[in-house]
Amino acid sequence: MTRRQSGPFIVGDRVQLTGPKGRLNTITLQPGGEFHSHRGVLKHDDVIGLPDGSVVTSTTGDEYLTLRPLLNDFVMSMPRGAAIVYPKDSARILSIGDIFPGATVVEAGVGSGALSLSLLRAIGPEGRLISYERRDEFARVARANVENFLGEEPANWSVELGDLAEELPKVAAGSVDRIVLDMLAPWDCLEASAHALTPGGVLVAYIATVTQLSRVAEAIRATGNFTEPESSETMVRGWHVEGLAVRPDHRMVAHTGFLLTARRLAPGTVLPQRGRKAKPDYADEDVEQWTPGALGERSASEKRIRKAARQAESEAAKRLPGEKTHTEPSA
Repeated sequence: MTRRQSGPFIVGDRVQLTGPKGRLNTITLQPGGEFHSHRGVLKHDDVIGLPDGSVVTSTTGDEYLTLRPLLNDFVMSMPRGAAIVYPKDSARILSIGDIFPGATVVEAGVGSGALSLSLLRAIGPEGRLISYERRDEFARVARANVENFLGEEPANWSVELGDLAEELPKVAAGSVDRIVLDMLAPWDCLEASAHALTPGGVLVAYIATVTQLSRVAEAIRATGNFTEPESSETMVRGWHVEGLAVRPDHRMVAHTGFLLTARRLAPGTVLPQRGRKAKPDYADEDVEQWTPGALGERSASEKRIRKAARQAESEAAKRLPGEKTHTEPSA
């Protein structure tokens, strides 16, 4: 069942409930289903048929605002096998990567599917997204999360298990419009990316640390296949606005990662040299000390990954017709 973006709520829709104190809970509507909390019971049947943005009352008289979750809401609450690309960074990737309808995009790795959802929306049904992931457990989580949000696994999306550096050279040269690398060592995939990218195509790397940023930038320059790399980070600070009380929020979403972009040069092209200061000499040993092979990966435990996969697949199954009535616990 394809996810509905608007219209009255129907069976199988995910609905975000905002309670009296602003607390959020998400339910999947089922006939006869009930949402239970310490503040009473809210019947799914009271929500089914209402327009998006309605208010319903629980058995204790508490009022809940009902809305379909936005992509941002879903991503921040979905089961995770690996760390996600935050919505602020996904939006920036779509912009600086110029992800357009009909594009052929390669993504590595797929993680929990957060970025995949944004890329699929941007390329539209005429585009194609190929996601590479080395771990089957992460691929399971991503597939289930994408199916859960969209209502089905898109026909124009494929998840390939394997190492990008080994698999990407197998695609036709110049057949990919955009490549997005979200991985520990993107410098290992630059030659493969240069092979697959069309001239003028965009390479985007999502990088966690300063040391990795430096190593990727220098590796891109060393290939001679790309334009001068450009790097940035995105920070979002909310504001409290109530009457004359207008001030920045005490907390903000600051650094989550760096974004680095470069464009594929035409084969045989030599990039004009800029007036850059001569960089000091360094050897491979110096690079290894700066960004050692132990990249500080913070991987989730196998138990947590399996749990996330089961949870994501369970949530996706709820959207299918014919499922039994489900009672949602309080979050």
